[in-house]
Amino acid sequence: MTRLLAWVVTNLDAFIGLVLALTVSVLGLTNAVDQEVVNSAILLVLGLLAQAMLRDRLRRRTTEREVRQVISDTRDRLTDLVPQMQEITGPEGALNRAREAIDSVSMVRVLHGSEVGQALAEARRHTDQWSFKGGTGTYLRAVTLPDCLEHARRRNATLTVAIEIIDPTDEEVCERYARFRRSLDPDAPGEPWTVDRTRKESYATVLAACWHLQRSGLLTIDVRLSAQMTTFRYDLSSSCVVITQENPQTPALRIDRGEVYYNRFNIELDYSRRQSRRVPIEAAAQVKLDDEPSVEQVRRLFTALGLTLPRSFGDREVAGIIGKAVQARNPYS
Repeated sequence: MTRLLAWVVTNLDAFIGLVLALTVSVLGLTNAVDQEVVNSAILLVLGLLAQAMLRDRLRRRTTEREVRQVISDTRDRLTDLVPQMQEITGPEGALNRAREAIDSVSMVRVLHGSEVGQALAEARRHTDQWSFKGGTGTYLRAVTLPDCLEHARRRNATLTVAIEIIDPTDEEVCERYARFRRSLDPDAPGEPWTVDRTRKESYATVLAACWHLQRSGLLTIDVRLSAQMTTFRYDLSSSCVVITQENPQTPALRIDRGEVYYNRFNIELDYSRRQSRRVPIEAAAQVKLDDEPSVEQVRRLFTALGLTLPRSFGDREVAGIIGKAVQARNPYS
C-alpha cells in the first residue's frame, strides 16, 4: 500500500488523467452526460498527457546533463589519477614489485627433515648432470656420485659431474673448515675435525672421482679445488638445485628448474669453478687403479695430478684415504 501511494504521488498528473479518462469513458457509454462534456473531458485528458510528456522530456534532459557532468568529472579525476596509477601498476610500480616478491617466494621451497633426502634422491633418479659445491664432498662421494652413476647405467645414459671442494693442499683453508665443523657440534662422537682429517676427506673425494671415472665410460667429471670455504652445500641437477648446510637438522632450500634462481645458481656455480684450481683429472689415466687401490697406486695418482700428499701422511693415512674413497659411508645414516 505504501509503495502504491508513493507511486501515485510521484505520477500524480498521469494518475489524474487516467482516472479522468476512465470516468468520462464510463459516463459517455452510459449517456449520463452531454457529448460536449465528454469532448471537453477528452481535451483535458490530452492536455494532461501533453503536460506529462513535456515533464518527462524535461527530466530526461536534466538527467542527461547530470550524466554528462558525472562523466566529465570522472574523466578529469581519472586523468589526475593516471600518474598515481602508473606508480602503482607501471613496470617499476608497487604492484609489480609485490608480484615479483610473491613470485620469488613461490620459487623456493623450504625442506625439513626427511624431505631433504627425498628431494636429493628424486633429483638423482633422472638427472644427466650434477654440479656440487661444498666442503670436502663426503656425502657426494658416499651417496650422490654412486647413485647417479647407477641410475645412468640403468638408463644407458651419460652423466656429467662438476665438483668444487676445498683444496687439501691449502693448509689455511683446511684449518678454517676444521674449526668451522668443530664449532657446529664440538662434542660429536667419532673422528674429530682436524686439519689432517679435512685434508683426507678432500683427497678421498678426488680419489673417488678418478676411481669412478676409470670404471664408467658414461662419466665425464670435472674437479676443482678452492682456497675459499663455504658454509653451504649446493647440489644442482637437471631438475632442481638443493641448498643445504652441514647440520642435517637445518632446513634446506629447493628451487626447481625453470625458475629464475635455478639459472642464476647454475651461473654462480659455473663462475665459482672457473675461479678455482682445476685438477687435471685426465692425467689419472696414467695410473691404473685396482678395485681396491694400493697405497703405492694412490701415491702415484696424486703425484700425476699435481696433488702430492703431505710428508706426514704415512701408509696408514693413505690407506685411510682409500677407505673413505672406495668404501665411503653416508655420514647422515
